[in-house]
Formats: sequence, C-alpha cells, structure tokens
Amino acid sequence: MQHVRIIVIGGGAAGFFGAIATARINPFAQVIVLEASQQLLTKVRISGGGRCNVTHACFDVKALVQNYPRGNKALIGAFSRFQPQDTVAWFNKHGVQLKTEADGRMFPITDSSETIVDCLLSAAKMAGVKICTGTAVVSVEKNASEFTVVLKSGEKLECDRVLIATGSNPVGYKIAEGFGHTINTPVPSLFTFNIRDESLRELAGVSVNPVKLRLNIPEQPQLEQTGALLITHWGMSGPAVLKLSAWGARALHESKYQGNLLVNWLPELKPEEIRDKLLATKAEVPRRSILLHRGIDMPHRLWQYMVARVGINSETRWAEISKKHLNLLIQELSQGQYLVNGKGVFKDEFVTCGGVNLKEVDFKMMESRLVPGLYFAGEVLDIDGVTGGFNFQSAWTTAYLAGLGMASDEG
Repeated sequence: MQHVRIIVIGGGAAGFFGAIATARINPFAQVIVLEASQQLLTKVRISGGGRCNVTHACFDVKALVQNYPRGNKALIGAFSRFQPQDTVAWFNKHGVQLKTEADGRMFPITDSSETIVDCLLSAAKMAGVKICTGTAVVSVEKNASEFTVVLKSGEKLECDRVLIATGSNPVGYKIAEGFGHTINTPVPSLFTFNIRDESLRELAGVSVNPVKLRLNIPEQPQLEQTGALLITHWGMSGPAVLKLSAWGARALHESKYQGNLLVNWLPELKPEEIRDKLLATKAEVPRRSILLHRGIDMPHRLWQYMVARVGINSETRWAEISKKHLNLLIQELSQGQYLVNGKGVFKDEFVTCGGVNLKEVDFKMMESRLVPGLYFAGEVLDIDGVTGGFNFQSAWTTAYLAGLGMASDEG
C-alpha cells in the first residue's frame, strides 16, 4: 500500500464512513476530515427523532432500489457490493447492535443516536483519522497530480485525493461545478402537504392505514402511493404522503407545491362494496343517526367529517339518507379531493433531491469520471430515498465504495 494524503470535505455520516473505510483499508493513508461547523455528524444526531434510523431491513437489492426516486439504477451495482446487511454487520463488529421495527426501520438497541455518533467517532480515532472542526473549505484546485484545498482561513492543504461529502451544502456543489460537473438543481424532498381545510385540520392526530393517494399536477405524470396517512394541524403527513412527496419532488417544485390530491380512504374495498356496506347498515339500523353510527371501519371523527363534507345534516337517520347523498358519501370515501397548497417540513430531517449528475461518477468506487482522484459520497450526489433509513444507507454505501477507491494503489 502506498502513502496517500486524503482530504474528506464534510463531517457527516458519509464523510466519516468514507474516512474510516480509507484508513482501515490503507493504514499508510493520511486521512483528514474537514468540517465547517463546530458539530460533527449533525444529521445522525437528529435522525429518527434522536434515535437514528441507521438503515432499513431490506436485503434484496432489486427491492431495495425501489425506494430511491433518484439514483435507483446507479445504486444496483453499488448495493451489490455494500448493502444493509453489510451495514448491520459493520456496526455489530464495532459493538453496536441494531434492531428492526415492524415497518422495517433499523435503530440501535439503545434507541439513542449518540450510540451511532460515539461509534463513528471511536472508529475514526482508532483508524487514525484526523478530524478538524470549524474548518471551512472555500475551494479546491488541481495541478498535475495534486489537489490544493483552500480554507476560509487562507491556509492551503495539499493532498492526493479528495472526497466531497458535503451533503446538500452549496459549497460541495460549487467545488464540483468548478471541476466541470453538472449539478441537477437541488429541491426539497420528503415533506408534508399543506391543505387549507379547517375542518380537516381539526382532526389532527387521526391516522388511517392504509390509504391510496393519487396526485394530479397539470402536465405531469400521475403519481400514486399506498400506505399510512396522518392528519396534522397543517394538512396531511405520514409515510404515504412522504413517499409521494419524494417521487413528486421535482413536479411539485415546478408547480409551486400546488396539486389535486385524491384520497381513497378505503383502498381494500371497491366502491360497490362500500355501497353494499352502507346499504346493509341502513337496513340494520334505519333509526340510528348517520353521524353517530358509521357503517364502515374508520376513525369515528373522520367519519363525522366525511358526513359533514358531503352535506348530510347532522340529525339525519340512516332511513332518511337520499340516493344523492349516498353516492356523494361513496365518492368521498373512495376518491375524496383535496387541494395541496404548499408544503411543510418532515421533522428536522431535511432531504433534497438533486446534486452531482450520476452519469459523471463511476459507481464502482465513486470516482469522478471527469477528474481522477476526486470522489463523491452521500447527499451531494443526485440520490435520494424515501423515509425509513434509505438515505443513510446510500450514504454508507457510497462512502464505503469511495473509501475503497481512495485507499487503492491505483490512480
């Protein structure tokens, strides 16, 4: 193994994992991590409400890549070399056991992100990685064989290879662009839907699982998702909405976050089956109030909202329901229409779609196809996953492969 000097720009999950992998594979490598802020591993600390959603228990590569609206094709080969099973094994080897929750998300058994932070800090120290916080990079230049990393302080550092792991920070994009890389404009991904319906918002906290969502945006392909939905003080959230926001990130950005959302609250029933259930209820309890005696399985407050939304009087009995109102109720339950009017945020886990164009990166070892010795890992790339640990997994994978490349005697 040759003596190589490596600088990693960014002290987040990808930066640390890449630095550790490089130093472990090549003990002669001098590896330095430069982090602009005073705090390391910020996203790791806040992920999963402070529990850190490390990865997802999806160990089949073909199924795994279906969770990436952008980057799925490029990741097939990458995941065949380092996937969630390898992540689990890596953390287990470093003394951290992960557990799988019912929805497939994986967390440390301590339920604390500090466990992951401490593990990465310890592994970096053991591998001899040098960490510099409060060290902002302004630019990176390259002459014949060396890179010069220019710091905000004016200091210049020389190295053989550079890993850009800056997340969605504009500095990383600027450096990549300086070397001729194309940046697909970053826009938000993983967000909630604002819906201006005060009566709906009063149901905040009500959840339904599953629902089927269909998003219509003019001049854009129709998007669909099925899963759990949560009504909030500002509109709608939950896994189904977040997945829809990820797949529709660009279209929604272009439409200024306006669209028509169709909600099938009972996707397991056909409209005619809903009709049969409602008519059966009408026959069984004709003198009962429609508002108080629902004919289908759904949260009671949501049922009352549906009844009011189609204009049924609160004192109407089942025997008195008109054919028109019955049809409107069926329509509302199977294809309710809601106007999306803006977006919210998903906790503190800000995710973007966009970044370095994937065609300009060799995914075998995450090296730039334009500049030998320049590597990329994590969210600086135009890769993003849906919620559930998938974004961290792409960070671990791309960082590990970058580590292999940077530690290599080739180049």
